[in-house]
Amino acid sequence: MTTTKTLVLVTAMAGVLALLVARANAQGGQQEGQSGITAPLEPLRAGVTGDELFALMTARNRLRSAALLHYAVLRTYQVVDLKGKVHAEEIGRMEYRAPDRKTFVVTSESGSGLVRHLALKPLIASEIDAAAGQRHHDSSITPANYTLRPFGEQQVGPYHCYVAQAVPKRKDRYLFEGKIWIDAEDYAIVRIEGRPAKKLSFWIEQADFVREYEKIGQFWLSRRDETFVHVRLYGKEVLTIDHQDYTVNGTANQ
Repeated sequence: MTTTKTLVLVTAMAGVLALLVARANAQGGQQEGQSGITAPLEPLRAGVTGDELFALMTARNRLRSAALLHYAVLRTYQVVDLKGKVHAEEIGRMEYRAPDRKTFVVTSESGSGLVRHLALKPLIASEIDAAAGQRHHDSSITPANYTLRPFGEQQVGPYHCYVAQAVPKRKDRYLFEGKIWIDAEDYAIVRIEGRPAKKLSFWIEQADFVREYEKIGQFWLSRRDETFVHVRLYGKEVLTIDHQDYTVNGTANQ
């Protein structure tokens, strides 16, 4: 569940944010491209290859996907400026049932109704459509789409990871170029940093994203998404998605 829909969501984020940015950039505050990782990069152990990582990731992901029958999670969607001012917020419960059904129930809304209508609601709808196979974009992190070039190891919170450059095999707006961190024990993706492999539009000059995962039981599920979009003439906005209070296969995360 961790590798198939990232760029569909990132592209949706960037596209809808481009519709709503209509003022000059607020200066200062958080800057895009900060990794949030403070542990030093360590040398890569001998014998680790991109092909080996792909083979292990694919095998482990197949087992986890087959075992994941249901989850529910509290989602908080926010559009903020670089000073941290929240322009719009949507909170609700996202529920997944295998093999391909997602639903979202809104529990709280605040901020600009226009921003929620143009940005947040289409983003949520795009994820539901993607889960049901209504958006046929192969954005999976697989050998068909990427070459992996491992170059080191690094601690990401409690997880020791291999770090690899993900090189897309074609210029496609639903693929990305960047780095991934792969848990050295479970061979699951812990973190992705990148940007779309193809420019999204004339108006969107840059779209950088970070996606983080956490281990809940035997599964790896989204913890936080953050997308920085720079729109020509208007400036920068940030869209964040926080994932909390998971219930997975009937068991609440403690």
